Amino acid sequence: MTLMAMEIDQSGAAVANCLERNDFRALGERLRALDPAVVVTNARGSSDHCALYLKYALEIVVGLPCASIGPSIASLYHAPLKLPRALAVSISQSGQSPDIVAAQAAAKAGGALTLALVNDVASPLAQNAEVLLALAAGEEISVAATKSMIAALAASAALVAAWGQDEALAQAVQNLPRALAPTRAPRAQLVDAIVEAQSAFVLGRGPTYAMAAEAALKLKETCGLHAEAFSSAEVMHGPAEIVRPGFLIVGFPPLDEGRQGFAAALAHFADLGARVIVVEAGAKDGSHRLGAADAGHPLLAPVTMIHRFYSLCDASARALGRNPDLPRNLTKVTETR
Repeated sequence: MTLMAMEIDQSGAAVANCLERNDFRALGERLRALDPAVVVTNARGSSDHCALYLKYALEIVVGLPCASIGPSIASLYHAPLKLPRALAVSISQSGQSPDIVAAQAAAKAGGALTLALVNDVASPLAQNAEVLLALAAGEEISVAATKSMIAALAASAALVAAWGQDEALAQAVQNLPRALAPTRAPRAQLVDAIVEAQSAFVLGRGPTYAMAAEAALKLKETCGLHAEAFSSAEVMHGPAEIVRPGFLIVGFPPLDEGRQGFAAALAHFADLGARVIVVEAGAKDGSHRLGAADAGHPLLAPVTMIHRFYSLCDASARALGRNPDLPRNLTKVTETR
């Protein structure tokens, strides 16, 4: 068993620890009293995909605009930020990257309340945040982030539920650890589809678009597969031209108003001869489907979907003779400036 597989199986416990460690209800009350005009995020890699998920969840539930700030604005260009009445959210597993730390400091200097979602609470990012949400996922050794990402997604959903006073979402978040039980091995046909692919599109819509971005990154990290993430709407504006028979399409269908249009996009690519894999919450495995647990709420379905997809990445990497724990050109902590 790889370290990646072990850490995927620890995701449920990581989420339970995160929910127990943090007082989301009190933070929701504080944010309603603050009434920020905008939310900005600061992250890279998997953490930036979590920030994208947070963006969609916030805009859907709270109705507040959320945008990503390029960390290099502070660390490289030294440009001052003007963020009065803003909430600045930084997300990181390690909390050590100099550009992420610098962006948080610039946001605070610009008038924002700084909130950090961090796994390493002794890190500079955690220590310098005005509000800390400890991910509490435990040590993560495999280079490919899994349980820390799942904990960050759960923390994001819990934050949004508390802020927006969405009791249905809050209750579903509390039940999430049970949905993140150790996963079964994926079917051989799905592994073969990854192993035989030369390139892939990974599609999502709304909150599942964030998971498409994360899945594309994991395919690169673990399997060395060139994969690009697109919204199922955006992919039709040019990228669809390169799809040929046998081209791999991985889809993360939303469980909301975007589902019908998403299904139409997948059907279009199947008609073109693409090899389609669907990752679906509340569904059973099939020759073209990777089933994930029912999350109990449409906004949490992306979490169980990516949790199950991580296992497919691990199995596919091993089938390719690769060690997903030790990619050739990557390290666990990336310190960009």
